[in-house]
Amino acid sequence: MSKPKAAFYLDQDCAILDSLNEGVFSVDLDWRVTSFNRAAEEITGISRQEAIGARCSEVFRASICENDCALRQTFASGEPILDKQALIVDSEGERIPIRLGCALLKDAKGRIIGGVESFQDLSQLERLQKELHGRYGFEDIIGQSTAMRRLFDILPQIAASPSNVLIEGASGTGKELFARAIHQLSPRREQPFVAVNCAALPDTLLESELFGYKAGAFTDAKKDKPGRFALAEGGTIFLDEIGDVSAAMQVRLLRVLQERLIEPLGAVKPQPVDVRVVCATNRDLQELMEQEKFRQDLYYRIRVVSLRLPGLAQRREDIPLLLEHMIDKFNHLQDRHILGVSDEVMRRLMEHDFPGNVRELENIVEQAFVLCRGALIEGKHLPLELRPAAGGTMPEELPMNLEDLEKLSIEEALRKHQGSRKLAAAELGIDTSTLFRKIKAHKIQPPAKDGRSRKN
Repeated sequence: MSKPKAAFYLDQDCAILDSLNEGVFSVDLDWRVTSFNRAAEEITGISRQEAIGARCSEVFRASICENDCALRQTFASGEPILDKQALIVDSEGERIPIRLGCALLKDAKGRIIGGVESFQDLSQLERLQKELHGRYGFEDIIGQSTAMRRLFDILPQIAASPSNVLIEGASGTGKELFARAIHQLSPRREQPFVAVNCAALPDTLLESELFGYKAGAFTDAKKDKPGRFALAEGGTIFLDEIGDVSAAMQVRLLRVLQERLIEPLGAVKPQPVDVRVVCATNRDLQELMEQEKFRQDLYYRIRVVSLRLPGLAQRREDIPLLLEHMIDKFNHLQDRHILGVSDEVMRRLMEHDFPGNVRELENIVEQAFVLCRGALIEGKHLPLELRPAAGGTMPEELPMNLEDLEKLSIEEALRKHQGSRKLAAAELGIDTSTLFRKIKAHKIQPPAKDGRSRKN
C-alpha cells in the first residue's frame, strides 16, 4: 500500500518536526493519522507506530473530538485555527490540558489532501497558575478507588446546589481540597472562596475574624475591618474544624445561617450577607450533641448535605497514584529527579495504617526527599517507625536528629544552587550570615564549584 501524500510531504521534514517541543500530527481525508512526531509521543504516551493509521479521535480521546473538532472546523471553513484550548486523555488515562492550532494540507496542485495540527502541553503552566491562585477543582483530587469514585460521581450535583455542606473525615483526608472543589464547580466559582480554621483562634479573635468590626469598637480598632463572611460575599466560606467552636460562637453562627445577617463588632445594625457555607470537622458531631457540646439546631443547619471522606487506610489502592503525584510535585519544587520508590518501600507503605492519612504520606515523601541521594526512595529514607525490625529486609539505621537533618538540608541547597550561598540561604529562609555560621558549625565542605563566582 502506498503512503498517503500528506504523510510523504511531512516525512521530508521528519527531523525538523522531531526537534520541536510541540506535538505535531497530520491526518488524511479519512481522519486517519499519517504522521506523529516525537513530542506528540511524549505528551500522549502513545507511540508513533500505534498512532499512524488510527483515527485521530481514537488516539487523542479529546473533549472536543465529538462536537467541537478544530480540524473539522478548518476543513469546513478553509481557515486555520490558532490558540484553541482542549483536554486530551493520555495512555495512562490522565487528562492533559493542551493549546492547539491546525491548518489544511494541500498537494502541489492546491487540492486538499488532509490536515495538520500542533499542540502544546499546558500541564506545567496550569500547575503554576493553580499554585499562584489556589484554584483547584475535583480533577485535582487524586484517587481511583471505589470510595473516591463515589465521591467524584456526586460532587458535581452537590456543587450545583445552593445548600450548606458538612464534610466529615479524619485529619489529613483533604477536607479543604474538597471544599475548594465544591466551590470551583459551583455557580459561585467566580466569586471569593474564603477559608477559616475555627480551632486556630480563641473566641474573641474568631468573632472579629468572622464578622469584622467597626472603627472605635475597641481600643485598637482605628478603622473598619470587614470579616471573613463579608469578604466571601457572593462566594463560599469554608469553616474548618467547626466542632471546636464554643457554645457562644455556635449561637452567633446559627443566627447567620438562619437570618443571613452578620453584625460586626461595634455596628449599629446588622448587614445582609450572601454566602454559601461549607463546614468541615474531624470530630464526631453526633457524639458532641449527645454530650450537649454541640447545638442540635446548628448541626442540622450546616449538615443539609453531608460528605464523609475515607481515610487512606480505606483506599489503599490509591497509595501508588498518590506517591507518583507527590514525587512529581517535589521533583518540580526542588528541581530533583527521583524516579519512584523501591518495591520494599511500596510494600511498607501499602501495609501502613496512616493515622495521618494523605498529609502523613506527603510528610513521609518530603522527608525521603531530604535523605535520598539516588534515583529511588529506599527503606533507609523512611521514618524510623516504618522501617522493619532488626533482621528485616531493609537496613536498620539510627534515627537522624535535627542537627543531621539541618546539615543535609544545607548541603542539598548548596548543591542545588552550585554553591551559591545567597540562593541557598533564600531557599532555606535564613540570612546569608546565618548560613555561613551554620556551614562552619556543621563543618560542611563547600562545593567544588563556588556560586560566589556567579556574583550572587
